[in-house]
Amino acid sequence: MKLRTAMTSATAMVLIASGAARAQDTDLLVFDYPGFELPEFHSTYVDKHGASPTFAFFGDEEEAFQKLRSGFRADVSHACAGSVTKWVESGILEPWDTDKITAFDDLNADLTGTDVAAAASDVYFIPTDFGSTAVAYNTDEVPAEDVASLSVFQNPKYDQRMTLPDNVDDTFALAYLATGTTNWTNATDEQFEAAAQWLRDVHPFVRTYWTDPAELAQLMATGEILVAWAWNETLPTMAEQGFPIGFARDTTEGSSLWLCGYVNLKDGEGSEDKAYDYLNAFLDPAATEALLDAGYGQSNAKAMAAYGEQALTDVGLGPVSSPVLAQLPMDNDLRQKQSEAFEKIKAGF
Repeated sequence: MKLRTAMTSATAMVLIASGAARAQDTDLLVFDYPGFELPEFHSTYVDKHGASPTFAFFGDEEEAFQKLRSGFRADVSHACAGSVTKWVESGILEPWDTDKITAFDDLNADLTGTDVAAAASDVYFIPTDFGSTAVAYNTDEVPAEDVASLSVFQNPKYDQRMTLPDNVDDTFALAYLATGTTNWTNATDEQFEAAAQWLRDVHPFVRTYWTDPAELAQLMATGEILVAWAWNETLPTMAEQGFPIGFARDTTEGSSLWLCGYVNLKDGEGSEDKAYDYLNAFLDPAATEALLDAGYGQSNAKAMAAYGEQALTDVGLGPVSSPVLAQLPMDNDLRQKQSEAFEKIKAGF
């Protein structure tokens, strides 16, 4: 998944360095990105058990995967859809019992397709949070017509004034869209090569590859960057600071949708009942507003509907008519090829 919240506080940095937060409910260990430990995201769990679970943190999902493969024990872990196939095939997961998931029937049908939630007849991944990736831009200096197409990233006018995420999934999603592919789950060799070549062509225009939202916000606030491929949380964060920010999801070629959730780790030593309590708390309507305030959509469609279309639009998640590339699980060989190509492109090859 990528980090979906800015790691700006000293506390967050200490948690990353130490690997785990101060123990609270020791019956459940949640492996997660910093920022997702906020009690507002699982308030019904706190109400029921008197404390949050214990949290341990990782910086990205490859780090989490390698740590789990090396014997680290946790009960549940945050993961994004693109990682699901790899994690299932590794044997580190056990399926969820959907009968124990209170909101399962209320989950957004667009987020629970068989490619996302199921492997054979077993459900290994429950989507909980989602967001969009699109073109963020400085509305004072970039006219709307310039960001009507993803070709803005090839526009010499913005040479060294643009940035892409240092994240293979988001950046290849952009490249696929720009070259006419809206479904990467069945991408051909030709489509992959076209996307990789597009990134090679764009690379000389890129000033930097941003690593977290705080860095991106600073780059845009100083005027160093005018155009970015960014997560939707950038929109409410910078708008609240009074920055002239636009978020173009209706480009001709479209935008991307990322999707994350929780997996049930096979060798967890904690309470299985509390694992379900935590998942149910994250999907509960009591968490919806807090997630929206943080720039995330909640996969509980019934709970989200109560906030209306404008609330989604305000955080960059409103309806769009242009294509959307959903970052669903893909063949592991293709994902590996993308990762290898991305590292070479960033190095100038």
